[in-house]
Amino acid sequence: MIRSTTRVSFVEAVESEAVQHITLYPGDHFVSKENVLVSTLLGSCVSACLYDPVTRVVGMNHFLLSSKRYARDMPVHLTEAGRYGVHAMELVINDMLKLGAKRHNLKAKAFGGGAVLGTASGPDNFLCVGDVNCRFIVEFLKNDGIPLVSCDLGGETGRVIRFSSHDFSVLVRKIRVTTTSKLVQKERQYWKKTIEHKEPESLEPELWG
Repeated sequence: MIRSTTRVSFVEAVESEAVQHITLYPGDHFVSKENVLVSTLLGSCVSACLYDPVTRVVGMNHFLLSSKRYARDMPVHLTEAGRYGVHAMELVINDMLKLGAKRHNLKAKAFGGGAVLGTASGPDNFLCVGDVNCRFIVEFLKNDGIPLVSCDLGGETGRVIRFSSHDFSVLVRKIRVTTTSKLVQKERQYWKKTIEHKEPESLEPELWG
């Protein structure tokens, strides 16, 4: 198995009855060819659950696009914000290939991107982050030729998802907005922080979710 190689990794693994339980936190990604159950909590962030049904290699990430500007008149994956999402996707895909997955076999399921603060626009553009993340993941997968088998994107709730490598199923549990206030606060704070510290020419991704 290969753990996240992003700047900060917070991956917890607990062995239980031959199934390894993995929890992903902001900025993480995880890949494996073992029997695993990967979980995460999403607000406006997005997770892509990827799998190769032939080699049975699976991968999952957890990210958010950080930018002051979100262009509605061009594909998100071609914008400044989108390049960080592309990096997040390539991290997990490349690590899956290292374990034997074949790019042409990959399939995807995508989740998250909830408008957990409502849908009105705001002066800092934070309120459209969920929508941008949804647009990005759909565009990226289409552009990369990876079939999007199923998805649960957008809406006004948070989500807990659990991705099983056994049958590639994803269990989704919706969370009321009132119970995600701390998650929303952290997302907004980190979103602003990453923008403030972003170096224009930096190649490092700034991801959170």
